[in-house]
This record gives sequence, C-alpha cells and structure tokens, in this order.
Amino acid sequence: MSAGIIFEETVSYVEENLMKPLSVKQEEIIKDETLDFQENQRQPENSELLHGTVQTNDPYSDMLVHSEFTNYVSCGSELPQTHTAHIGRKTFQYPERVECLRTDASLGMHRRVHIGEKMFACSECEKCFRGKRELTVHERIHTGGKLFVCSECEKCFISKSHLTVHERIHTGEKPFACSECEKCFISKGHLTVHERIHTGEKLFACSECEKCFISKGKLTKHESIHTGEKPFACSECEKCFISKGKLTEHERVHTGEKPFACSECGKCYRIKCELTLHGRIHTGENPFACSECEKCFRSKGKLTEHERIHTGEKPFACSECEKCFITKERRTEHEKIHTGAKPYACSECEKCFRTKGNLTEHEKIHTGERPFPCTECEKCFRRKNELTAHKRIHTGEKPFACPECGKCFGTKCDLTVHERSHTGEKPFACPECGKCFGTKRDLTVHERIHTGEKPFACSECEKCFSTKGNLTKHERIHSSIHSH
Repeated sequence: MSAGIIFEETVSYVEENLMKPLSVKQEEIIKDETLDFQENQRQPENSELLHGTVQTNDPYSDMLVHSEFTNYVSCGSELPQTHTAHIGRKTFQYPERVECLRTDASLGMHRRVHIGEKMFACSECEKCFRGKRELTVHERIHTGGKLFVCSECEKCFISKSHLTVHERIHTGEKPFACSECEKCFISKGHLTVHERIHTGEKLFACSECEKCFISKGKLTKHESIHTGEKPFACSECEKCFISKGKLTEHERVHTGEKPFACSECGKCYRIKCELTLHGRIHTGENPFACSECEKCFRSKGKLTEHERIHTGEKPFACSECEKCFITKERRTEHEKIHTGAKPYACSECEKCFRTKGNLTEHEKIHTGERPFPCTECEKCFRRKNELTAHKRIHTGEKPFACPECGKCFGTKCDLTVHERSHTGEKPFACPECGKCFGTKRDLTVHERIHTGEKPFACSECEKCFSTKGNLTKHERIHSSIHSH
C-alpha cells in the first residue's frame, strides 16, 4: 500500500455515491480543477499511464488518487469537497509529513510550508504570506481594522485568535503547561519561548554584536540599543522608550496607577516584576545564588551587583572626581556630594539628607525604633549593617586587613579610617577655620567649639559637654562621691 494518498472508501460507498451521475455544474468544476492541477503538476515525458497507476519520480505523485473503478488517475478534487467533509475523510496525505488534509487547496497551502513558498505579498510593507487569509489579517495592522472586540474590557483585535488569547487574561485560563517546570501559559507561543529557557536554545542573533535571544521580540528590543531608536514617546513628558510595554509602565508614573497588588499585605506596584520581587519577601525565596560565596538574592540584578564585590568591577564612574561605584544608584548618591543636593528632609527636625535610606535611618532617632536585635546580648540597632558589625565583637571576626601593616578591623569603615594614618589624608575640613580631620566624627566634635553646642547633659547636675567621652568622665565624679 502506498505511503502517499490512500483512497480508503468502501465499495458500497463508492458504488452508492461516486458512481452516481454528476450534475452539469459538478462536471464543470471537476473539469476546471483537473485542468488546473494537470497544468501545475505536469509529468516528465517518460511518465506512463498503466492500468490506473502512475510511474513517476515526482515526490508529490502520491497526492494523486488511484480509482479501482475507472482506468484513469484522478485529482483529489474530483471528489466534491462536500462529500469529503461529510464523511470525515482527509483525502490528501503529504509525503514529507504524516498529516492529512481535506482539500487540494489545503494541500497546496501546506506544501508551501515545506518548500518555503510565500506567494501573497502585502502591498504596504511587502511582507509575504503562504495564505490569503494570513495576508488579510496582516493588512489590518496597516488599516487599523480591529474587528474582534473583548466583551470584558472592549479591547479590539485584528483576529479571532488574538482575541481568544486575550480573553484568557480575564478568565485566568492557562492551557499550555511546560513539561519541565509545569509553569502554565495563555498561548502556545508563550510556552514555546519559555521552553527555550530549559533547552538553552537562542535562535535570534543580533547582527551587530552576535548576542542571541530566545524570541524575536527580545532581539528587536536589544537592537534598539545599537540604533538608539526609541519610537514610543510619552504624551505627558515626551520621554521616549524602546518598547510599548516600557512606555505603558512609565505612563503609570503620571496616572498613579498601581495595578499589581500583593495578596499578602495589599501593597501595590506599577509593574509585575516589582510585585514578583516583593512577593519573595513573604515567601523568603532567594533563587539567585552567588557561585563564589553562595550568598542568595531575590533578584538577578542584586546578584549581579553582589558579584562585582568579588570581581572588583566598578562600572559607574563619577563625572566630577572619577570615583567608581558598583551600582548606578551609589554613583547617583555620591554625585549629590558635588551638587550639595539633599532632597530628603526630616518632618520632625527638618534635617536634610542625600538619600531616602539615610532619612529613614535618621527618623528612627525620633521614633526610638531599633529593629535589629543581637541574638547574643540582645542589644538593638537601628541599621542592619550596625548589627552585622556588632556581631563580630562576639565572634572575634576581623575580615578587613590593612595592606600596609596587616592590622585587622571588624568593619570596612574602621579600616578606611586607619589607612589614613598611613597616607596622612584628612578629607574633612572645618568650614569655619579650615582645620582638617581624618574622620567625620572628629570634624563634628570640633565644629561644636565654634557653635558652642554641648549636647551631652549630666543627669545628676545637668552640666553639659560637647562629647560623650567628656560626659562619661564627668559622671565618674558623681559615682565616686556616691560610693563614699
């Protein structure tokens, strides 16, 4: 039995249906289709017609149907399409793939998949398509025709299939599951792209830098880095973006919209990835591990920043003093030293700070909040790094060694101050008298000479002092008197 087209009907069906006389209209249709087919599928000169079989080397010859009742070779379209659909048979089978098709038109379109033929061209952009229907859907991009409307949100789409995928956003349906990690998606296309994460397949290469991507969309976004193209402009502030998605996210800055709410605490976010990162606070998930020290992080970005500690990479340089930083945020904070900008003011005492983090820490002075307790001695601290440094008192750990004399310190700050004893550097100058100091603390104490400030008061006699050390010395006078 041929591996190509198999005409499988029973004798009773053929006798009952195919042998019936055809109408004049059917005769004309068959004649026209047969002539078209024969014109497009001419046989080589040595082909022979022998007892109802075709002798040919054409790999598509199996598309022809052999009739056992008449001594001729017939095209599948000679069986009226209505009969084929009615009995549920798929008359044509493609030789390169075990896939059956109902009509010779379907077969012709399917054949174009294998030979790469795209005969329908868009008159606007010259993009080509295999089928007329695909071209028609594409043309709606140019005409703006969006015939399919979502009944939930009234968003419109150029095709029924696009609408169907969109509707799953409202229903929550995700019928396409990854066989590796069981993550589910609303469309087959999204699943296909996701699966490339597991396979490592990256089919789309940048012609400029040869970097590869798992999807055409990601490649297109990347290419705009080389071209500098940012075609999506904000109507409010005219800031431009490389993608429609980035513009949509930005527009929420103006509208105040935060559509992504945490199911645990109700906190809302402008973009989905911010919610995902926040959710890991509740779950404790830290999926990104450092290959050097195995420290784990909630996001890939934080891991990348941390890895620069090991590599020593500091890609962000200050344009004023050329000091380099491992993150853009730290550089931005540093640049405020040069500009003098302190945009964050305390609502209690109006003291201003360069960063929101510094203001938050300062506010704990007013609230008395010390959320970081030591598990050894129960001493509490306002900041996490203060607790970390304090714990080294208990462990005896001193991880920061001076490269000059080898002396070790519990904090990086203490090492930096010590190194100035070797270099003679005194970076903190008094604005009143110009005297310089090795630490900010020493400068602060000195400035009290000019201001007359004495913030440390004795609880016994209310005498005031400019430093905590001087107050402590004074308090010993009272304690010695009480002991006698």
